Amino acid sequence: QLQLVESGGGLAHSGGSLTLSCATSGFSGWTLDDWLLAWSPQAAGEEREGVSCLNIRDNSMDAQSRFDISSNNAKNTIYLQINNRKEEDSADYYCANESGIGRNGCVLKRVLYDRWGQGTQVTVSS
Repeated sequence: QLQLVESGGGLAHSGGSLTLSCATSGFSGWTLDDWLLAWSPQAAGEEREGVSCLNIRDNSMDAQSRFDISSNNAKNTIYLQINNRKEEDSADYYCANESGIGRNGCVLKRVLYDRWGQGTQVTVSS
């Protein structure tokens, strides 16, 4: 069973950093190198594009200010670090993947990703 499982969300005060994790499993024969990987926040009533993406195969990434994406290939896990937390960062954060075979770079457009996790909720208060 293909799975993306996010964790690490919760309630936090503004400022400081918060790291979310996304563990991938069930992709027999595939490793993180084979995927385009992304993080995207979704808040009620809002449409937001991704805040970070990663293509390990060609070592490329894209991220909005204050967001960092990283990976641990041995654990088949990617991470999102939210720096200098702000109330506007409050949302459900989802990780996603899409086949990266034959593709260069990565994109922050949500519509390009097929598989999504169940999300982890982040609430930032002042």
